[in-house]
Amino acid sequence: MEMKYPHLFEPFRLGNTFFRNRIFASPTGHHEMTPDCFPDPEVIAYYEKKAQGGVASVSVGDCIVHTKTGQSHTKQIHLDDPLILPSLTAVATAISRHGAVASAELSHGGKFSHVVELVGGKVASPPFLKDGSGITYGPVAGVSPGGTIIHEMPEEVILEIIEAFGRGAAFAKHCGFGMVTIHGGHGWLLTQFMSPTTNTRKDRWGGSFENRMRLTLAVVDSIRKAVGPNFPIEFRMSGAEFFEGGYDIKYGVEIAKQLDGKVDMIHVSAGNHEVPATFIMTHPNMFMKEGCNVWLAAEIKKHVKTPVATVGALTDPAYMEEVIASGQADVVEVARQLLVDPDFVNKVRAGKEDDAHRCVKCELCFSHAFSNRYHRCTLNPKLGTYVDNKFQIPPAKPRTVLVIGGGVGGMQAALTAAERGHKVILCEKSGRLGGALNCERGVPFKEPLMQYIDRQARKLSRAGVEVRLNTMVTPEYAQAIAPDAIIAAVGAVPVVPKIPGIDGKNVMGAEAAYENPEATGKNVVIIGGGLVGLELAIFLGDLGRKVTVVEMMDELCDGGNSIHAIAVGVQLERLGTQVLLSTRAVEINEKGLVAEGPDGKKLFPADTVIYAVGQRPLWDEAEKFRTIAPEFQMIGDCRAPRIIADATREAYYVARDIGSF
Repeated sequence: MEMKYPHLFEPFRLGNTFFRNRIFASPTGHHEMTPDCFPDPEVIAYYEKKAQGGVASVSVGDCIVHTKTGQSHTKQIHLDDPLILPSLTAVATAISRHGAVASAELSHGGKFSHVVELVGGKVASPPFLKDGSGITYGPVAGVSPGGTIIHEMPEEVILEIIEAFGRGAAFAKHCGFGMVTIHGGHGWLLTQFMSPTTNTRKDRWGGSFENRMRLTLAVVDSIRKAVGPNFPIEFRMSGAEFFEGGYDIKYGVEIAKQLDGKVDMIHVSAGNHEVPATFIMTHPNMFMKEGCNVWLAAEIKKHVKTPVATVGALTDPAYMEEVIASGQADVVEVARQLLVDPDFVNKVRAGKEDDAHRCVKCELCFSHAFSNRYHRCTLNPKLGTYVDNKFQIPPAKPRTVLVIGGGVGGMQAALTAAERGHKVILCEKSGRLGGALNCERGVPFKEPLMQYIDRQARKLSRAGVEVRLNTMVTPEYAQAIAPDAIIAAVGAVPVVPKIPGIDGKNVMGAEAAYENPEATGKNVVIIGGGLVGLELAIFLGDLGRKVTVVEMMDELCDGGNSIHAIAVGVQLERLGTQVLLSTRAVEINEKGLVAEGPDGKKLFPADTVIYAVGQRPLWDEAEKFRTIAPEFQMIGDCRAPRIIADATREAYYVARDIGSF
């Protein structure tokens, strides 16, 4: 067949190792391990699923080489624990048996070791090691933001860690890994020594550029001696740090030039843990364009002969092809894209890219991993439960299933039910699938989400689901169909706040503002500091509106996605959006909104006042269908307004259970 993306699927060699294409799964860790930090079946299945999906390499993140000084989180792989041998071998075997090269990311936390752990969204400092020990070392002495004492790393410890990198690489190779990735970016140990900001030592491990590079180059030499001349070594670095005082791309180029010829591939990422806001550069969010970090790799590639990889929220195969074909990089690395669709690479290669879901860069995966230590994805209901889904589900007894509501939950439920062999009828009262989210069509940073909705709609057609648009389902209508099962996904409606003036001509709901932004005036006040209101503020701000957000609580609501909230905050600051907390809307008049805050009542002038204060679930509407079919389920917002991830996951499992008895 004609290959649509010939450069992307061109085989590749590093050392003596063959890679089947130019798409690598970049390093990601996994918190769901045993108390001894051994990979459990879910962890193994997580990495195996990526390999099955067609990538050339799968990198296992967070492999700590020197646990007593380098562990930065409670659940990381300890390469210096010999008891991990069988389970780590199982990980490497699960990856390699599907044709992908297994890589282990060798890491050390440096001054971030034993310092910060998020537990339930709160910062804590538990004793990570079993014996409660663990001294935190950095290039120089200091105190962490959490109050942990950081000791200057003495030379004997430096030499011990250099040897530990070599031993860890050799151990990974023994377990069956076909490559190692040295983590020299994002502010971890090697970055701390390479950066002139964090390394102000005066001995041979700091001071000059040559001395700042000494530890990194010694680690590379240690690993090379341990694994041999033809075993591929990838080096992950930040092309630039993107915070005041951090190094820029010019310095990044100099780092890469020192590595040139000493490693087999230079993996160019971005950012540093020194400033939390730089997280959005390492992990670009929905407000940032596709490939926003590729320029870093492209610039470094001009100065080195070693192959270069790029990374950073890449989702579009056509763009990936362009990156490789134009010589900006030799390899593209993806992480979140394989969370939303682990079969992405196989689908693209087979010409079925329209079936491949794209990451919408909502950051839920990171936020949930930080707050609950559990993998989750907005669009992939199976993530985190690959063991449950690994084995054949017993065939369902065919039923007639009526799905009422064509939003994201209803579409997922209909697809899953059809895949199980049921006859499925999906009814949607409007003329378009997608539900309430359709109001956000035309919002630039929501375009990937709209593409997902349209992709789901196409899948419904191919799956044989009978879709009836412009169909308002009544109990009588449902009875005429005589379904064996009904899934009610009728959604919710916006809450209209009970304040004087809410019916004024200068007032509208958030959905109306999204659909008709031209109807809003120059000055806008939004009542409600949840994600709906805040994202609307960004949308309108980008259209040139001056926006003020009024929230009665003392903090904004992030919808359980703290990482996306950081990105939202950056955008609001960029636009100069005024956000008022602990401020209650009192009255709307023709001049704007009267609100009461810590400084008393005040008029906030506005041409348009928009309310975005939540959703009311349509319980009563759903309940009308409870007694019509033997099986009945309510899913999505009609149970309780929640995020998209809740709707897709609930829909998948509810539909999967139908016909199981």
